[in-house]
This record gives sequence, C-alpha cells and structure tokens, in this order.
Amino acid sequence: MKKLLTLILALAMALSLAACGGKEAEQKPADDTQGSAEPTKLTLILRGGTYGDVIKAALPAFEKEHNVTCEVLDLSFDDLHTKIALNAPNPQGEYDLCMVDGSWMAEFTANNVLANLSEMGYSFDDDIIPATTDICMVGDDIYLAPYFGNVTVMLYNKQLIADAGYAPEDIDTFADLMDIAQKTNAAGKKGFLIRGGSGDNIVSDFIPHLLAYGGWVVDENNQPTVNTPEFKAAFENYIKLYKLGDTMDKDDIVAAIDSGEAALGQGWPGWYVPTADSAANYTVIPTKLDDNDTPKNTSMYGVWTIGVCENSQNKDLALELLKYLMDPQTQLESIDLGGVPCRESCLMNPDVLAKYPHLETVCGALKTGVYRPVIEEWAEFTNTLGTEMDAVIQGTKSMDQGLADAQTALEALLA
Repeated sequence: MKKLLTLILALAMALSLAACGGKEAEQKPADDTQGSAEPTKLTLILRGGTYGDVIKAALPAFEKEHNVTCEVLDLSFDDLHTKIALNAPNPQGEYDLCMVDGSWMAEFTANNVLANLSEMGYSFDDDIIPATTDICMVGDDIYLAPYFGNVTVMLYNKQLIADAGYAPEDIDTFADLMDIAQKTNAAGKKGFLIRGGSGDNIVSDFIPHLLAYGGWVVDENNQPTVNTPEFKAAFENYIKLYKLGDTMDKDDIVAAIDSGEAALGQGWPGWYVPTADSAANYTVIPTKLDDNDTPKNTSMYGVWTIGVCENSQNKDLALELLKYLMDPQTQLESIDLGGVPCRESCLMNPDVLAKYPHLETVCGALKTGVYRPVIEEWAEFTNTLGTEMDAVIQGTKSMDQGLADAQTALEALLA
C-alpha cells in the first residue's frame, strides 16, 4: 500500500511538473517572437540611373526603423511610364511608391493613378523651391513631391571652351554657343552635341532653344504652335549647331565632352557630377540670343517626383516613406551619391558648395525653370513631334514640310 501511495504521489508530482513545464513552453514562443513580426513589403517603381539609386541608398535606415522590406524596380523612362499606367486600373496595385516624370502628371491625375497626398495629411514646407512644386498639384491638392531637381544645364569641356577663347562665365548668349562650336569644329573636334534616340529626347533637348527664340509648343489653350516663325528660327539654329557636332545618346554625350572629343551639349545634373578635377562642368543655359536680346527663362524642368499609388495596399506606410525621402537630412545625404534636392537649404549649404560648387548653378536654374505642358497626350505629342523633327534633322524632309506635317498631326491628336 505504501509503495502504491508512493507511486501515486510520484506520478502526481510528475504530472504537476509536466503541467508547469507545459505552461512555460506555451509562454516561451511568445517571448521569443516578441518584436519579430514579419516585415511589411513595400514595392517601389523608380526611374533607373542616379534618380533611383539615391533612393535605394536611403532605404536601409527606413526599413530597419519601420520593419519593412523594400523591393525596387528601376526602369527606363518609357518602361516606367507604361508599367505605372497599366497597374493603375487594378483594384489591388502591385506598387506602393512611384517615381513620376512631370510630363505624366495630367494623364495620371485624370486616370486616378496617384493618391491625393493633401487628403492624407501631407504638405510642403517653405524650404522646398516653390517653382518645382507647380507640377505636383491640381488646384490646392498635392499629388506628388519634387524629389530630384533635374533641370537642363549646358555641359562644356573646360579645355575646349578655353581654346575657343571663353571662360564659363562668358557663355551667356546662344551666339556664344555658336562661336565656340564653330571654332571647335574648325579645330577638328565636335562643337555641339544634340540628343537623339527617341521623340521625347529630341523635343526635350530642343525646348531651351525654342524658349530662347520666344516660342513654345502649345498656346494658352494647349493647341499646337509648331508651324510658327519662332519654332522655325529656333530649329534652323539648332540644326546649324548639330552640323558642327553630332547626335548621340546621353551616355555618349557625357563621355565625349568629358574626354575632350566635344565642346558643348545640353544635359541634366543627374547625368554627371563634376568636381574640381573633372575635365567637364556645366553652366546655366544662355538666356539671350545675343547681347542685345532680352533675357528669357530657358531652363526646362525634368524634375523627378515621387508619389503614392492610389491602389497601393500600404498607402499610409508608403506616405511615411515619401516623407522620409523628402526629409532635409535624407536629401542632404543624397548629394554625395549624385542626388539633386529641390531644397534650397541643401543646395546652398556652405559645406555642400565647398565640395560641389556647380549646385549653386542648379539652384538658380530650379528657381526659374519652365515645365513642359501639362496635357494628357504629352507622351504621344513628343513622339509625334520628335519623329517629324528627326526627319528634318536627317534631311528626309524639308523644314517647311516637317513642321507642317507635325502641326497637322498634333492638331488631330489634341482635337
């Protein structure tokens, strides 16, 4: 009997210990997994190159703080536009934060691609250069934030412009550009490079020249103004410059000017980061045709903006990421990686200017730049116009025929 009682007590104690152990086993996983919830995934669709690279470099700190993993798609200009547009009709979108070219704004807002950031509580602060925000708004509502301050600049080779008798500060008219191009061409090198490769490239490259001649691509009613005396005069001068040089894509333009193969060409800050020792640099695009002309705004914006996709499944978190990327400190840190903030405090920071003096030029251009027309058909507009302009450049159509055909086709497009 005593043996039986001993066995019963031993069994009871074992069961009791097991029960206690079971409770500890149940509690332990909860303790082990505290704070290690599965990260939220955000998908970013960005413009490839420096524009997207500076965003990718800033992501690790945000991922750690918010328990997020960011998947990044960095695409070409056309592929980025197409993928964002095709994703928009889906009830559950694939993308959370997107990078948007200003020329797509009218199309995207008309088709409910972008979340209304104002309704989500976002606003601009006074440090953001005001002119860069124009394309980001519809009325008082914000849909985009200006992240990368792309604006046209004039690239030049330091030695070749010196050989032509110029210092950078002397290049302030289009007559100066022609003089440098002619002298460089006569010396056996390329005087001026224009950008080819697509209709949008050609039109974008040409627009500063058109602005200098007092022309524009549409009137106040967004109707085409291509077959005009101003457009023709600007285009004739543009072709004269081209005949003193060549047409290339952006990477070859940078390489040719940096290597001393060519003297001049238009570019964007995202293409090239000059230093004190670099062979090339850039200055503002001239604002006058000659010394007797009235200055005009000739710098064209190519600002890359960021927004939240309307059909994002993580809109609030995507907005937090947008705010983080637009933060002054985040943007300041992007400069060493090639970033060009639209914040005056970043661009005019004394330490930044000591290292990157060209950013003062960029800041000035961003304050007085011109955006492309805000029309839904802009992508088709540039493809149509650029194709006709290329035919004239290549000599397969006369100037009069090419401009007349472009005007007719664009009138039909915008009818």
